[in-house]
Amino acid sequence: MRAGLADYELEETDLVLLDTDDEDLEDAEPAEILPVLAVVGRPNVGKSTLVNRILGRREAVVEDKPGVTRDRVSYPAEWSGRRFTLVDTGGWEVDVAGIESKVAEQAEVAISLADAVLFVVDATVGPTATDERVVRLLRSSGKPVVLCANKVDGPSGEADAAALWSLGLGEPMPVSALHGRGTGDLLDAAMDALPTESAHGEARPTGPRRVALVGRPNVGKSSLLNKIAGAERVVVDELAGTTRDPVDELVEIKGVPYVLVDTAGIRRRVHQTKGADFYASLRTQAAIEKAELAVVLVDASVPLTEQDTRVISQVVDAGRALVIAYNKWDLMDEDRRPFLEREIEKDLVQVQWAPRVNVSARTGWHTDRLVPAMERALDAWDTRIPTGRLNAFLGELVAAHPHPLRGGKQPRILFATQASTRPPRFVIFATGFLEAGYRRFVERRLRETFGFEGTPIEISVRVREKRKR
Repeated sequence: MRAGLADYELEETDLVLLDTDDEDLEDAEPAEILPVLAVVGRPNVGKSTLVNRILGRREAVVEDKPGVTRDRVSYPAEWSGRRFTLVDTGGWEVDVAGIESKVAEQAEVAISLADAVLFVVDATVGPTATDERVVRLLRSSGKPVVLCANKVDGPSGEADAAALWSLGLGEPMPVSALHGRGTGDLLDAAMDALPTESAHGEARPTGPRRVALVGRPNVGKSSLLNKIAGAERVVVDELAGTTRDPVDELVEIKGVPYVLVDTAGIRRRVHQTKGADFYASLRTQAAIEKAELAVVLVDASVPLTEQDTRVISQVVDAGRALVIAYNKWDLMDEDRRPFLEREIEKDLVQVQWAPRVNVSARTGWHTDRLVPAMERALDAWDTRIPTGRLNAFLGELVAAHPHPLRGGKQPRILFATQASTRPPRFVIFATGFLEAGYRRFVERRLRETFGFEGTPIEISVRVREKRKR
């Protein structure tokens, strides 16, 4: 078929595309264990602002009110040529109940799993009773501590910082996380305190697949992550919208490492949300873009909503592999089942290719079935069809079902090639425009012949005219 292309006018980009071979696989670097620096303190002292300043980008969700960060979130960071893991935590408080107590527990876990601690105190307020309780906690942990006196915006605030000597943790480092003042000296002190060899860091292999757990608020994303990880890794509460920052967790499932990313629930109208919820939605979209596969959780016990279909559309538009998990299956009664099947046929007709798994994150029922579905979707996402086989398939397809006549002309498929994987993208060279209906027909037959379960497929058409003689 390719020989026939010589009679048509081709552009330089067409020739490059036709000569493209499979990408060479890069050698994976050996995993490295990085030292861990945890940022702790009571609520609203500027921990997440300081984390963003150290990272040099707006990664952690920040708002001018206490209790925005809830989970312990790890980020790779670097200073003066030294690489380390920076852990942002929620505010630690004494004698709290409900979700605040779970946030405090995660902060305590972060201290126990750190090699050094960056203790942040609000210099404008001075040492409080809660700060003194945190100091006791830090002393009992035996970890090296660097004291950060935050919110020192100018020379006049230096005296406020000096008052923090009373905490007995050595010299307070005056810093303005908001404006960047003094952060270089603070990080130099932190690097002196941080050991070169980590006692608590974990080797993060370069190859694990990134899987984002997404869905609308309160469908059980955090519960599912905790169940798969086998530990209370993220805060779970009845309150909708508990998770704000995407939380990466390295989990080994059946001997295979995965990075599972717990995300904030995608709300119905993002532009109408405010503050932390708005930025949490933006971080979720970024987490989908960075992931290779998205597991979309749907609440099986209630009717499918417009939000559910919008979340699925976001994943497909991002070109990510997709698995749909129907959670809370244990809460669904028998009368609901036929209605659910009807909803799936009506609302999810565009993604019939996505594997479906029925699970219960609370009890762990059928969570083991997620892994085979994820593997199938990722394999399909990586699939490349040899050009010869693809054109033989298209030749048979067009002979049996040619494109319908339009205006007395019939577009003819000349040649096709797979331009890329992740997701599979096909380019068809034709003598005329192929209608959307016919492209959908080609996609359906591609799936029937080659599989592609769990991955979106992109098909683009390049119309090329015959050379003038």
